[in-house]
Amino acid sequence: MHRPIRRSAKLTAITGALTALVVLGATQELAAQTGPSPESNNDVTFTRDIAPILQQNCQVCHQPGAIGPMSLMEYQDVRRYARRITRMVESRDMPPYQYDADVGIQDLKEDWRMSDDDIATISAWVAAGSPEGDPADMPDPIEWPDPAEFRLAERYGQPDVVVASAPYDVPAVGQDRWWRPVVPTGVTSDRCIKAIETKPSVIGRAVAHHANSSLLVDGERAGRLSEYALGKVGEIVPDGACRKIPANADVSWDIHYWPNGIDIEDDQVEIGIWFHDEDYEGAFDQTLTLYYLNGGRGFDIAPHGTLMTQGFHSFDTPVRIDSWQPHGHTRLVAMSIQILRKNGRRETVSMVSNWSALWHHSHIYEDDSAPLLEVGDQLILTGWYDNTEGNRYNPDPDQWVGIGDRTADEMSHAWIAVTHLDEEGFEQIKAERSRPVSEQPDKDDR
Repeated sequence: MHRPIRRSAKLTAITGALTALVVLGATQELAAQTGPSPESNNDVTFTRDIAPILQQNCQVCHQPGAIGPMSLMEYQDVRRYARRITRMVESRDMPPYQYDADVGIQDLKEDWRMSDDDIATISAWVAAGSPEGDPADMPDPIEWPDPAEFRLAERYGQPDVVVASAPYDVPAVGQDRWWRPVVPTGVTSDRCIKAIETKPSVIGRAVAHHANSSLLVDGERAGRLSEYALGKVGEIVPDGACRKIPANADVSWDIHYWPNGIDIEDDQVEIGIWFHDEDYEGAFDQTLTLYYLNGGRGFDIAPHGTLMTQGFHSFDTPVRIDSWQPHGHTRLVAMSIQILRKNGRRETVSMVSNWSALWHHSHIYEDDSAPLLEVGDQLILTGWYDNTEGNRYNPDPDQWVGIGDRTADEMSHAWIAVTHLDEEGFEQIKAERSRPVSEQPDKDDR
């Protein structure tokens, strides 16, 4: 899949919360400039060097009618905002992908981060006076996909099954609302999921805070299906694993709507599901689970105060961590995932130190990099909260903030996809990773 198409996934984050990001991106003068500071280079031009970078990283949101606060399609528009663009990419506020570049595992699928070379090129262009260059060097425009389509359809085709929530009327003004319908899947045999994507309606993205889904069989819960929050695209289950939908299962929805000035009638959220072939079973089960910090119990953050929470999790079998998705609201500012090995050594797997509730990314580890845990190892999840004026997303530092489901409350958990192995499977994965690349088994073109 070409990178510009991958970037089109950002259209899934048209939300009410993004209004704040739009204002921030258009008006805030950021003091921090932590990126590279290249020497002026008069050879860098907009048409030859900058326009391709913007196409692959920015234009999907920054085009007429899209969610970005300004268009970055034409030279004159980009030149006007050149210094602001430099600040935003050097601070890594844009493109919006909150994942530290210097801590833990860096091999990720669906990684939105701009490369250091691209950031340096933009900085050099601005330092050189933002020259336009030869119009003949301008790349052909990209045909952006329809935002109403499933983003993973570019890779897998149309979903095998689409399950829509029952319609719901969202008022323009009001408190947070939860909609919990139960809808049949229509799946008549046990099937293993290859990929899954939860998609709010185009207009509904402005008010759909999250949409969780679980499976029910004869009214009894049969596991988690998926989770959607602002900015998330979808989930990809690694080869060899199976996240199963039982025959004749229903989907139990838990949709959190956040009225945000838009009156929407009969809104529906859809889940697109891609299956493996019917004879595929998968060697091991994969589960998506909400892992709490602080035991999932209540906490309070004092006005103008800070807080740190932690959670510890162990497993009865060896496991592979396939993806990690921090979750919180406007006072969460950072989260990390670590492994405490049974020999006492601590390893940092991933860190997000510039968290924004406007973008919820599921960080999917590449197959050869996904961390492995033996029995006796523990996951350590740590979250940091800031209820002071120094938190730029804090709506009111004078308030006490407790744990809860409302947008004004806080949360303290992470969504983690785990493949549950046995000792033989654990040793097999380790052995495959130690082989030379030329001897490793072929992988599907994902």
